[in-house]
Amino acid sequence: MREYLIRTSHKPRPLPGGRWLASQHWNDLLLAHWPVPVAAITALLPAGLEADTFEGSAWVGMVPFWLDRVKLRGTPPLPGMGGFPDLNLRTYVRDRGSGEAGIYCFSLDASNLLAVAAARVFFHLPYYWSQMRMEQCSEREFYFYSRRRFSLRPVVFKVRYRGLGPTRRLAEIHGGTLEYFLTERYSLFTRNHEGQSIRAHIHHVPSPLEDAEAEIEQNDLAAAIGIELPNEKPVLHYSRRLAVYIWPAELVRPVLAARPVRIAVTPS
Repeated sequence: MREYLIRTSHKPRPLPGGRWLASQHWNDLLLAHWPVPVAAITALLPAGLEADTFEGSAWVGMVPFWLDRVKLRGTPPLPGMGGFPDLNLRTYVRDRGSGEAGIYCFSLDASNLLAVAAARVFFHLPYYWSQMRMEQCSEREFYFYSRRRFSLRPVVFKVRYRGLGPTRRLAEIHGGTLEYFLTERYSLFTRNHEGQSIRAHIHHVPSPLEDAEAEIEQNDLAAAIGIELPNEKPVLHYSRRLAVYIWPAELVRPVLAARPVRIAVTPS
Protein backbone atom coordinates (compact mmCIF):
# COMPACT_ATOMS: atom_id res chain seq x y z
CA MET A 1 0.00 0.00 0.00
CA ARG A 2 1.13 3.55 -0.70
CA GLU A 3 0.77 4.43 3.01
CA TYR A 4 3.94 2.45 3.71
CA LEU A 5 5.95 4.76 1.46
CA ILE A 6 4.59 8.19 2.29
CA ARG A 7 3.25 7.93 5.84
CA THR A 8 5.97 6.45 8.00
CA SER A 9 8.67 9.13 8.27
CA HIS A 10 7.74 9.99 11.89
CA LYS A 11 7.80 6.39 13.07
CA PRO A 12 10.95 5.64 15.13
CA ARG A 13 11.16 1.99 14.08
CA PRO A 14 10.17 -0.28 11.16
CA LEU A 15 6.56 -1.28 10.66
CA PRO A 16 5.50 -4.61 12.17
CA GLY A 17 5.78 -7.74 10.10
CA GLY A 18 2.77 -9.11 8.28
CA ARG A 19 -0.15 -7.13 6.93
CA TRP A 20 -2.38 -4.72 8.77
CA LEU A 21 -5.93 -5.96 9.25
CA ALA A 22 -8.04 -2.82 9.68
CA SER A 23 -7.81 0.94 9.39
CA GLN A 24 -9.86 3.91 10.57
CA HIS A 25 -9.66 7.67 11.04
CA TRP A 26 -9.93 9.27 14.49
CA ASN A 27 -11.06 12.90 14.33
CA ASP A 28 -11.06 15.93 16.66
CA LEU A 29 -9.48 14.22 19.64
CA LEU A 30 -9.17 15.67 23.12
CA LEU A 31 -6.34 14.06 25.10
CA ALA A 32 -6.83 14.75 28.81
CA HIS A 33 -4.19 13.22 31.12
CA TRP A 34 -3.63 13.04 34.88
CA PRO A 35 -0.55 11.74 36.78
CA VAL A 36 -1.40 8.98 39.27
CA PRO A 37 0.67 6.77 41.59
CA VAL A 38 1.91 3.57 39.99
CA ALA A 39 0.19 1.56 42.74
CA ALA A 40 -3.18 2.98 41.65
CA ILE A 41 -3.13 1.04 38.38
CA THR A 42 -0.82 -1.93 38.97
CA ALA A 43 -3.58 -4.24 40.24
CA LEU A 44 -5.72 -3.39 37.20
CA LEU A 45 -3.16 -4.59 34.64
CA PRO A 46 -2.99 -8.15 33.28
CA ALA A 47 -0.03 -10.36 34.14
CA GLY A 48 3.06 -9.49 32.16
CA LEU A 49 2.39 -5.74 31.94
CA GLU A 50 3.73 -2.98 34.18
CA ALA A 51 2.98 0.71 34.39
CA ASP A 52 5.19 2.94 32.26
CA THR A 53 6.13 6.18 34.01
CA PHE A 54 7.12 9.74 33.21
CA GLU A 55 8.79 11.75 35.97
CA GLY A 56 7.92 9.02 38.45
CA SER A 57 4.18 8.90 37.77
CA ALA A 58 1.89 6.61 35.84
CA TRP A 59 -0.60 8.47 33.63
CA VAL A 60 -4.31 8.01 33.04
CA GLY A 61 -5.85 9.48 29.91
CA MET A 62 -9.39 10.10 28.65
CA VAL A 63 -9.74 10.55 24.90
CA PRO A 64 -13.09 11.53 23.34
CA PHE A 65 -13.29 11.77 19.53
CA TRP A 66 -15.33 10.62 16.55
CA LEU A 67 -14.19 8.05 14.02
CA ASP A 68 -14.97 7.16 10.44
CA ARG A 69 -13.50 5.38 7.39
CA VAL A 70 -13.58 2.07 9.24
CA LYS A 71 -12.47 -0.66 6.84
CA LEU A 72 -10.82 -4.04 6.58
CA ARG A 73 -7.77 -4.33 4.36
CA GLY A 74 -8.71 -4.56 0.69
CA THR A 75 -12.35 -3.58 1.21
CA PRO A 76 -14.30 -0.31 0.94
CA PRO A 77 -15.47 1.35 4.19
CA LEU A 78 -17.76 -1.01 6.05
CA PRO A 79 -21.52 -0.34 5.81
CA GLY A 80 -23.12 0.74 9.07
CA MET A 81 -19.76 2.02 10.36
CA GLY A 82 -19.99 5.67 9.35
CA GLY A 83 -18.91 8.49 11.62
CA PHE A 84 -19.73 7.93 15.32
CA PRO A 85 -18.39 9.09 18.72
CA ASP A 86 -15.88 7.06 20.71
CA LEU A 87 -14.26 7.42 24.13
CA ASN A 88 -11.43 5.56 25.79
CA LEU A 89 -9.92 5.43 29.27
CA ARG A 90 -6.28 4.45 28.98
CA THR A 91 -2.91 4.20 30.63
CA TYR A 92 0.62 3.53 29.38
CA VAL A 93 2.45 0.28 29.97
CA ARG A 94 5.44 -1.86 29.14
CA ASP A 95 5.64 -5.58 28.53
CA ARG A 96 7.75 -7.02 31.35
CA GLY A 97 9.49 -9.50 29.06
CA SER A 98 10.43 -7.39 26.04
CA GLY A 99 10.19 -3.88 27.46
CA GLU A 100 7.88 -2.93 24.60
CA ALA A 101 5.91 0.26 25.29
CA GLY A 102 2.23 0.54 24.49
CA ILE A 103 -1.28 1.61 25.44
CA TYR A 104 -3.62 -0.29 27.74
CA CYS A 105 -7.32 0.62 27.69
CA PHE A 106 -9.29 0.07 30.89
CA SER A 107 -12.52 0.76 29.00
CA LEU A 108 -13.82 2.03 25.67
CA ASP A 109 -17.26 3.39 24.85
CA ALA A 110 -18.88 3.78 21.43
CA SER A 111 -22.35 4.63 20.16
CA ASN A 112 -22.16 2.10 17.32
CA LEU A 113 -23.29 -1.37 18.48
CA LEU A 114 -21.70 -3.10 15.46
CA ALA A 115 -18.33 -1.50 16.21
CA VAL A 116 -18.60 -2.51 19.88
CA ALA A 117 -19.30 -6.15 18.96
CA ALA A 118 -16.53 -6.31 16.33
CA ALA A 119 -13.90 -4.81 18.66
CA ARG A 120 -14.81 -7.25 21.43
CA VAL A 121 -14.67 -10.28 19.12
CA PHE A 122 -11.60 -9.51 17.00
CA PHE A 123 -9.43 -7.46 19.37
CA HIS A 124 -10.73 -8.49 22.85
CA LEU A 125 -11.17 -4.82 23.77
CA PRO A 126 -13.42 -3.92 26.75
CA TYR A 127 -15.93 -1.91 24.72
CA TYR A 128 -19.29 -0.69 26.05
CA TRP A 129 -22.33 0.38 24.09
CA SER A 130 -23.15 3.93 25.16
CA GLN A 131 -25.54 6.72 24.43
CA MET A 132 -23.30 9.42 22.96
CA ARG A 133 -23.48 12.80 21.31
CA MET A 134 -20.79 15.03 19.82
CA GLU A 135 -21.53 18.52 18.55
CA GLN A 136 -19.20 20.90 16.74
CA CYS A 137 -19.60 24.40 18.20
CA SER A 138 -16.97 26.13 16.03
CA GLU A 139 -14.02 25.12 13.86
CA ARG A 140 -12.02 23.68 16.78
CA GLU A 141 -14.59 23.60 19.60
CA PHE A 142 -16.72 20.59 20.49
CA TYR A 143 -19.25 19.35 23.03
CA PHE A 144 -19.05 15.64 23.90
CA TYR A 145 -21.50 13.57 25.97
CA SER A 146 -21.39 9.85 26.84
CA ARG A 147 -23.60 7.75 29.13
CA ARG A 148 -23.00 4.01 29.34
CA ARG A 149 -26.02 1.80 28.67
CA PHE A 150 -27.07 -1.05 31.00
CA SER A 151 -24.63 0.04 33.71
CA LEU A 152 -25.50 -0.72 37.34
CA ARG A 153 -24.54 2.85 38.20
CA PRO A 154 -24.30 5.90 35.94
CA VAL A 155 -21.04 6.20 34.01
CA VAL A 156 -21.13 9.63 32.38
CA PHE A 157 -18.48 11.73 30.69
CA LYS A 158 -19.40 15.25 29.65
CA VAL A 159 -16.93 17.84 28.32
CA ARG A 160 -16.62 20.95 26.17
CA TYR A 161 -13.18 21.38 24.59
CA ARG A 162 -11.31 23.38 21.99
CA GLY A 163 -8.00 23.13 20.15
CA LEU A 164 -5.85 26.25 20.34
CA GLY A 165 -4.13 25.86 16.98
CA PRO A 166 -0.68 24.61 15.90
CA THR A 167 2.42 25.93 17.67
CA ARG A 168 6.12 25.69 16.97
CA ARG A 169 6.62 23.91 20.31
CA LEU A 170 4.38 21.01 19.29
CA ALA A 171 5.19 20.95 15.57
CA GLU A 172 7.83 18.26 16.17
CA ILE A 173 7.70 16.18 19.34
CA HIS A 174 11.04 14.97 20.69
CA GLY A 175 12.01 12.17 23.03
CA GLY A 176 12.15 13.13 26.69
CA THR A 177 8.98 15.23 26.57
CA LEU A 178 5.62 14.31 28.05
CA GLU A 179 3.98 14.64 24.62
CA TYR A 180 6.38 12.05 23.18
CA PHE A 181 5.73 9.71 26.12
CA LEU A 182 1.96 9.94 25.63
CA THR A 183 1.75 9.68 21.85
CA GLU A 184 4.65 7.63 20.48
CA ARG A 185 3.01 4.28 21.17
CA TYR A 186 2.71 1.51 18.58
CA SER A 187 1.24 -1.41 20.52
CA LEU A 188 -2.26 -1.77 21.97
CA PHE A 189 -2.43 -4.22 24.88
CA THR A 190 -5.52 -5.87 26.31
CA ARG A 191 -6.42 -9.24 27.87
CA ASN A 192 -8.41 -12.21 26.58
CA HIS A 193 -11.11 -14.18 28.40
CA GLU A 194 -8.44 -16.26 30.17
CA GLY A 195 -6.75 -13.11 31.51
CA GLN A 196 -3.72 -13.47 29.24
CA SER A 197 -2.08 -10.40 27.71
CA ILE A 198 -3.00 -9.73 24.07
CA ARG A 199 -1.23 -7.26 21.80
CA ALA A 200 -2.19 -5.64 18.50
CA HIS A 201 0.50 -3.65 16.72
CA ILE A 202 -0.73 -0.28 15.50
CA HIS A 203 0.60 2.50 13.30
CA HIS A 204 -0.83 6.00 13.36
CA VAL A 205 -0.30 9.01 11.13
CA PRO A 206 -1.14 12.13 13.16
CA SER A 207 -1.86 15.72 12.36
CA PRO A 208 0.23 18.10 14.52
CA LEU A 209 -0.60 18.07 18.20
CA GLU A 210 -2.08 21.28 19.65
CA ASP A 211 -2.57 22.69 23.11
CA ALA A 212 -6.20 22.64 24.26
CA GLU A 213 -8.70 24.02 26.75
CA ALA A 214 -11.53 21.99 28.29
CA GLU A 215 -14.33 22.23 30.82
CA ILE A 216 -15.10 18.74 32.11
CA GLU A 217 -18.63 18.89 33.52
CA GLN A 218 -18.90 15.25 34.66
CA ASN A 219 -16.37 12.43 34.69
CA ASP A 220 -17.28 8.99 36.10
CA LEU A 221 -14.90 6.86 34.03
CA ALA A 222 -11.95 6.48 36.40
CA ALA A 223 -14.10 6.07 39.51
CA ALA A 224 -16.01 3.26 37.77
CA ILE A 225 -12.87 1.09 37.91
CA GLY A 226 -11.59 2.33 41.27
CA ILE A 227 -9.06 4.97 40.20
CA GLU A 228 -9.04 8.26 42.09
CA LEU A 229 -7.81 11.13 39.93
CA PRO A 230 -5.79 13.91 41.57
CA ASN A 231 -7.56 17.14 42.39
CA GLU A 232 -5.76 19.14 39.72
CA LYS A 233 -6.30 20.23 36.15
CA PRO A 234 -5.38 17.62 33.52
CA VAL A 235 -2.72 18.10 30.86
CA LEU A 236 -4.70 18.86 27.69
CA HIS A 237 -3.94 18.39 24.01
CA TYR A 238 -6.00 18.35 20.81
CA SER A 239 -5.41 16.54 17.51
CA ARG A 240 -7.36 17.16 14.34
CA ARG A 241 -6.97 13.68 12.92
CA LEU A 242 -5.22 10.31 13.25
CA ALA A 243 -5.11 7.74 10.46
CA VAL A 244 -4.82 4.43 12.35
CA TYR A 245 -3.73 1.03 11.02
CA ILE A 246 -4.23 -2.07 13.18
CA TRP A 247 -2.54 -5.46 12.90
CA PRO A 248 -4.20 -8.72 14.05
CA ALA A 249 -4.25 -9.33 17.81
CA GLU A 250 -1.80 -11.91 19.11
CA LEU A 251 -0.95 -13.52 22.42
CA VAL A 252 1.97 -11.90 24.23
CA ARG A 253 4.27 -14.77 25.04
CA PRO A 254 6.67 -14.47 27.99
CA VAL A 255 10.36 -14.24 27.23
CA LEU A 256 11.93 -17.41 28.58
CA ALA A 257 15.06 -17.02 30.63
CA ALA A 258 18.11 -18.83 29.29
CA ARG A 259 18.79 -22.05 31.17
CA PRO A 260 22.26 -23.51 31.65
CA VAL A 261 22.88 -26.68 29.66
CA ARG A 262 24.56 -29.48 31.60
CA ILE A 263 27.13 -31.39 29.60
CA ALA A 264 28.49 -34.66 30.85
CA VAL A 265 32.21 -34.99 30.13
CA THR A 266 33.74 -38.45 30.00
CA PRO A 267 37.49 -38.52 30.74
CA SER A 268 39.49 -39.93 27.84
